[in-house]
Amino acid sequence: MLDERSGEAHFTRMDTSLFQRGDRPPALASSLAGYVLALLMVAGATLLCLLVSSRFGNSAVVMLYLPPVLAAAIYAGLRPALLAAFASTLAYNYYFTAPFRTFAINSPADVVTVLTLLLVAVVSSQLAASVRTQAQLAASHAARNATIAGFARRLLAATKEQDVARETVNEIARIFACHAVLLTGAEAPEVTVATSDGTALNPSDFAAAAAAFKSGRVSGRGQALVRESDWQFHPITPQGEPIAVIGLAREDGVQPVAKDQMQLMESLLDQAALALERARLDRDAHEAAALRELDRLRSALLVSIGDDVKPRLNAIQSNLRALRRDGAANRAIVAELTEEVTKVDRYIDSLVDLGPGADQAPLRFGDISVDLHHRSVLKKGEEVHLTPKEFAVLSELAKHAGRVLSHRHLLRAVWGPAQQEHIDYLRVAVRSLRQKLEADPADPVLIINEPSVGYRLISSKA
Repeated sequence: MLDERSGEAHFTRMDTSLFQRGDRPPALASSLAGYVLALLMVAGATLLCLLVSSRFGNSAVVMLYLPPVLAAAIYAGLRPALLAAFASTLAYNYYFTAPFRTFAINSPADVVTVLTLLLVAVVSSQLAASVRTQAQLAASHAARNATIAGFARRLLAATKEQDVARETVNEIARIFACHAVLLTGAEAPEVTVATSDGTALNPSDFAAAAAAFKSGRVSGRGQALVRESDWQFHPITPQGEPIAVIGLAREDGVQPVAKDQMQLMESLLDQAALALERARLDRDAHEAAALRELDRLRSALLVSIGDDVKPRLNAIQSNLRALRRDGAANRAIVAELTEEVTKVDRYIDSLVDLGPGADQAPLRFGDISVDLHHRSVLKKGEEVHLTPKEFAVLSELAKHAGRVLSHRHLLRAVWGPAQQEHIDYLRVAVRSLRQKLEADPADPVLIINEPSVGYRLISSKA
C-alpha cells in the first residue's frame, strides 16, 4: 500500500509540473539551449566527417549529417531541427564540395547532392519532430488521466459532503498551485471550505461567485463575467443548476487556470460534482431510513395505545356509567371523572386515527367522505351528524376498508373488552349508520354484513 501511494504521489508530481505549463508538452524550441544543442551536434558531425573524408573521400560523409538533424528534432523540437538541417547543408557545402572552403558549387552533381541533403534533412526533421510532439502529447494526456483517476479515488474515500468539499479544494489547489475556496448557497454564497483559515473574499469576489452560480459559467479573473475579482470561480454542476462553486487565485496575480488547462479543470469538477451528489444521496438515504425507523416506533406505540390503553379507558367509562346508575357515588365526582376520561379517549382516538406518516386526506367511499383527522362525515357534500359511538364504528371500518372486522373486534375497539359480547350494541350502531349514510337502508351497499362474522366497509373509492 505504501509503495502504491508513493508511486502515485511521484506520478502526480510529474503530471502537475506538466499541467502547470498547460497541456502542451515542454519543449526546448522556445529557448536558446535548443538551438545551441543543434549547432553543437552539427559541429560534431562536421569534425567526424572531416576525419572520415580524409580516408574514404567526400562522398561518404553526406549521410553523417542526418543523425544530428534527427537528434535535434527528438530532443529540441522542430525549429532547432530545421536550424540543424540548414547548418548541415551549409557545412557540407563549405567543407566537402569544390571549390572547398567556399559556399560556391562548381559541379552540377554537387548541387544535386546539397539540395538532396537539405530536402532529406528538412523532411526528416519534420517527421521526427511530429513523432516527438505526439509522444509528448500522449504522455501529457496520460498524466492528465492519471490525475483525474487519482482525484476520483480520493473522492471515493470521502463519504460526507464536508469531506468531499475539503478533498476537492485541497487537491485542485495542489494541482494548479494556487489558493482555493468552495462556496455554497446560490442566493447568498458562503465560504464552506478554504485551503487556509485566513482566506477572505471581498464584495467583488462574492459577486463573481454569485454570477457563476446564476449563469453556470466561469466568472472572475480572466473571464467575461465580473472580471474585477481577484478569484476565478468555476461552477460545480452535477445536474441542471450548480450546487457549489470553487474559487482559485494565485499570489502572483496570474490567471489560475489557463485556457489550455480548462479541459482538465472541467474533468476534475465533473468528478467533484458526482462525489457531492453521491454524498447528498447517501445523506438523504440515511435520513429517510432514520425517519422510517422513527415512524415504525411511533406506529408500534400507537398500536399499543389502541390495543392496550383504549380498552382500559372503555372499561373505566363502563364502570363510571355503572356508578352513575347506582347512585351510590358522588355524582359531581363521577361526572368530572367521566368528562376527563372522555377527553382522554378523544385524544387517543385522534392519535390512533392519524398515525405516523398517515395521509390526513379524507377517505372517500362512493359519495361518502370520512375525515378521520377532523372527525367529520360528509354525504354528497352535506355534513352528517353521528354520535361518538357511530363515528367510532365507522372510523374503525374505514381504517380497515375492504376487510371484514369481527363483532368482537368492533365491540372491543369501540365499547371496550367488557362489552365485547353485546352484539346488540353494535347492531344498533350499524343500523343507525345505514339510516344516515345508505341510499336504501334496506339494501345496504356501503356497510355490508358478513353473517355470523362481522361487518365490512366497501373499499372502492369514487
